[in-house]
Amino acid sequence: MSLLDQLGNVLKQYTGSSTPNTANATEHFDQVAQVAPQSVIAEGLSALFRSDQTPAFGNLVGSLFSQSNGDQKAGILNQLIASIGPENIAQLAGGGALASLLGGARQITPQQAQNISPQVVQQIAAHAEKVDPSMVDKASAFYAKHTTLLKTLGASALSIALAKVAERQRAA
Repeated sequence: MSLLDQLGNVLKQYTGSSTPNTANATEHFDQVAQVAPQSVIAEGLSALFRSDQTPAFGNLVGSLFSQSNGDQKAGILNQLIASIGPENIAQLAGGGALASLLGGARQITPQQAQNISPQVVQQIAAHAEKVDPSMVDKASAFYAKHTTLLKTLGASALSIALAKVAERQRAA
């Protein structure tokens, strides 16, 4: 029996059409994130990012960015930049500051990332999602490596991710 199977009772709370009790979702997410493969967590995050019950993808990424350390900020920014193309950053509202930080480079450093506002990241993420819909999955894979950070999204959002993990586990 896998560790994820052992959490079956926890995950059962997030299956079905009824709204799960989100009171323990943060604790449950912690338990699941400790044993589930990152790919499973990423699937749950993709569901969270695409849900009509959560803020838009750009808003969520902006919120996560504001809570991130320099390495995490640079990591997600570099993924967003790669998705949009560094040459297109300056054309976005607020992207001029990021474009000037980049100069001619294609990657941003953790130190540079600290100087970018969450609002700019929100706009870049929203644009990246439109240009490259797979950006949601890429961001999900990135944040699946940083599960402690995800707790800042709140219990309701985490319950959506847990529901997707539970669905996948039930199908396995």
